[in-house]
Amino acid sequence: MSLTDRALWVIDRNLGPDLDLAAIARACGVSRHHLAHAFGEATGTPVMAYVRARRLGEAARALADGARDILALALAAGYGSHEAFTRAFRRAFGRTPEAVRRSGAVDGLALAELSVAAAPGPVDLAPPVVRRAGPILAAGLSRRHAFGALEGIPGQWRAFMPGFGELAGARPIPIGVLGPADAEGRFDYLCAAEEPDPAGLPAGLRRLRLPARDYAVFDHAGHVSTVRATYAAIWNNALADAGLTPAAAPSLERHNASFDPATGLGGLTLWIPLERG
Repeated sequence: MSLTDRALWVIDRNLGPDLDLAAIARACGVSRHHLAHAFGEATGTPVMAYVRARRLGEAARALADGARDILALALAAGYGSHEAFTRAFRRAFGRTPEAVRRSGAVDGLALAELSVAAAPGPVDLAPPVVRRAGPILAAGLSRRHAFGALEGIPGQWRAFMPGFGELAGARPIPIGVLGPADAEGRFDYLCAAEEPDPAGLPAGLRRLRLPARDYAVFDHAGHVSTVRATYAAIWNNALADAGLTPAAAPSLERHNASFDPATGLGGLTLWIPLERG
């Protein structure tokens, strides 16, 4: 049973207003950071966005069954007022709670249901190699992304690469740096140069220094567009299978020397930071 499937089980059985990312992670025996990445990579949906959608779906069913106290439903769904609940309900379903109650049905409503993890096809991963790296000095273009809305990352690379060759002293192959995901599945992604000369950095680039630490290194040999499936396998199964605990620290994407940005082929390695042993 994958970590995402375990989380879905916990959510299904504990969908009260007090359920948060920390509680789900504790029930699954992992950190919030680990769960956020596993769930987001497998489903394309942040954990708490799914929880909120499930709560609204349960409220919609109750209204269709004739529930009269909308404020009680709002509080049970984690909203502090009738008005906040109604706004969220309308955004989710395009109808007001009163309209659903009058209709007596949930037909046509987009109710969130993930009975199994919506991960891509199975990935056969070799066991990771634990390597020490750092300290790492990087500078590059940083943007914020979220699981389910990752289409901006290729465009970020297109914006960064024209100036990459002008960064004096940088290693010849750029790296990607993924920050830890938050409770809403948002994370910072840095298209970066390693070891650039700080004196010549253009304005607007973010500088980052990562301390020396151990990483679990996984190979991704396929096309770069399928890397999400490899991440899903890593966060949901492979780390636990290897007995490794990820740290709430940035991960690295290192392109192989054979990587061709024109075709997306050539492979890369994914470096997942580990808790100090």
